[in-house]
Amino acid sequence: MTNTATSPNTATANPVAAGTAETGASNEHRAEAKTRFNAAVQEAKAGAAALRAEAGERANAYRSQARGKGEALAGDAKGYGAEAKTKGRELANEGKTKLSGGIASLSKMVAENAHVVDEKLGAQYGDYARTASRSLDDTAAKLDQKSIDELTEDGREFVRKSPGLAIGMAAVAGYMLSRIFGGSRR
Repeated sequence: MTNTATSPNTATANPVAAGTAETGASNEHRAEAKTRFNAAVQEAKAGAAALRAEAGERANAYRSQARGKGEALAGDAKGYGAEAKTKGRELANEGKTKLSGGIASLSKMVAENAHVVDEKLGAQYGDYARTASRSLDDTAAKLDQKSIDELTEDGREFVRKSPGLAIGMAAVAGYMLSRIFGGSRR
């Protein structure tokens, strides 16, 4: 009787040769996959570097544009500040002139009415009125002679020497102005 059955070795003529053939093909595919992957990684790195460079250029452009606008706005602000300072000085000079004129008018009115005070209250009170008139005249003259800067420094010195009195005067002035300009709301 003959054995016609095939042995397990006969299915593959040479199992060692078959395994090495599969391993060789698999290594080639791995090598090709690694090569393609490395190429993709390199391309991605190059793309990221290009994007980084482009972003840097755009950022520099935006930065210089913003700096230019900032400088332009700063220049405009300085111009407006100078204008406001000039206008403020003009208004302060006008106010000083009007205040001095008002004090001189008050002095003149007190001096003109001093004789009425003499008649109604006595000569002593008339002399007080004349002294007050002279004092008001002197104050108006001093106010005319001083510049705004000198008056500002005098005000600062007054506040340094007697801050309580300055706060009290400011409170009284604020109250009077609120009564004058606020009117009656009833």
